[in-house]
Amino acid sequence: MGGGAKELTGPDLGAGIDESSLADGELLLGHADGEAVLLARVRGEVLAISATCTHYGGPLAEGLLVDDTVRCPWHHACFSLRTGEPVRPPALNNVDCWSVERAAGTIRVTGRKQVRAERTPAKSPASIVILGAGAAGSAAAETLRRQGYTGPVVMIDQEPDSPYDRPNLSKDYLAGNAPEEWIPLHPPEFYRERDIEIVRLEAIGLDVATRSIALADGSTRIWGALLLAPGAEPNRPGIPIEGGTPVHTLRSLADSRAIIAGAAAGARAVVIGAGFIGLETAASLRQRGLEVTVVAPDKRPLGRLMGEAMGDLVRDLHERQGVTFRLGRTAQAIGAGHVALDDGTQIPADLVVVGIGVRPRAGLAQAAGIEVDDGILVDEYLQTSVPGIFAAGDAARWPHPASGERVRVEHWVVAQRMGQVAARNMLGARERFAAVPFFWSQHYDTAIAWVGHGAGWDTAEVDGDPAAQDCAVTYRRGGVRVAVATIARDAVSLRAEVEMERRAGSA
Repeated sequence: MGGGAKELTGPDLGAGIDESSLADGELLLGHADGEAVLLARVRGEVLAISATCTHYGGPLAEGLLVDDTVRCPWHHACFSLRTGEPVRPPALNNVDCWSVERAAGTIRVTGRKQVRAERTPAKSPASIVILGAGAAGSAAAETLRRQGYTGPVVMIDQEPDSPYDRPNLSKDYLAGNAPEEWIPLHPPEFYRERDIEIVRLEAIGLDVATRSIALADGSTRIWGALLLAPGAEPNRPGIPIEGGTPVHTLRSLADSRAIIAGAAAGARAVVIGAGFIGLETAASLRQRGLEVTVVAPDKRPLGRLMGEAMGDLVRDLHERQGVTFRLGRTAQAIGAGHVALDDGTQIPADLVVVGIGVRPRAGLAQAAGIEVDDGILVDEYLQTSVPGIFAAGDAARWPHPASGERVRVEHWVVAQRMGQVAARNMLGARERFAAVPFFWSQHYDTAIAWVGHGAGWDTAEVDGDPAAQDCAVTYRRGGVRVAVATIARDAVSLRAEVEMERRAGSA
């Protein structure tokens, strides 16, 4: 996000280039009118869009051309070369489209052009209510309007700040490198202009028979179609907590603010859990000058998910920054100024952050008679056991086409893509959800990208040198590639995503 002016590179596309310099299926970075522009030749047609991803400013010219779209190398956002629309999150805003003239063997960019993608839904429910304004809910609301739905859209979420950029809460924002004005996904007027109503109340009941949702103030909302996107809530440690030491979880903007408020430089922090949230929190607190100890029962951080090579790399990254690990240990109690471990030792602590996973918020759905089993069960179209009610995001458990199993994936980009598909299906699209999971994790200056669903992998093949932070690890189950983790190999990650999509029938 943010950033100053960048030096323009490549040819002056306003002056024109020779046709022969852009082959079919290729991308070319240049500039026009003082801005970076990306050219692409797709089946003989030449298309042009602005060259910077609208998510975090990634260089689209270093991405991957797939049909008439381009994918960002950093976080796999996908843009239409014809309309500039963000076809897939995490990008939410369009890139500009540019006009192209071709004459006498020359390609020339002549300026920006307005592109309007007019769409009419196959069906239009009388109203659409979305429970939750997180990644899935907000992506669904935006998609409904992009698809031409003109009926009432209501998001119900008691959090005062949603929708916002949740991944940043444990990364740059917590580290003090990103201002809070970066956190909202859109300014308030975005939702007003699109007539998307956000209701800041707790939902306390669903009535399937009357198609109504009861709110904490005694009011109700009627739905024509309903999307359940309530997300998940952090697990709390089942141990005694005494003595007044602040104990935090990290899920909401309020949680991140509270940790920042207690994170005085030189203070001693204990992070319980060595998963992504725990480790990103550890990195952010070290950047704020705190002493940090990570406590976890695992032999190595992220070892069960990513294997020995990546787990050892992550541990080394943190230890070189001064993080202390107490692995193979569990916290038994949190007392006044310390955390007691199972081996009898006490770790000094001025604050404690617990990152031991989350559980789906499925209580309302279960009480309403909707099928629930470690999440809200949905079919391949993201519809629940009750017609007209869909679910998406961290609370939804869906049939994963590659594994043949129902899975629940707690990743931001997956939730956004589920929200998009659910929205189109509420409008009659009948689109299978077969997206390949993707996430990224930041550890100081090192970013790890992951594509696929790697639960239960049996072999991990390392290409490159993890210690040099230049590698790709391929995870296989029964000889089939199920996931790939990369550092500094964006092209490998993008190509792996496309190959897995095609195998799943979603590309």
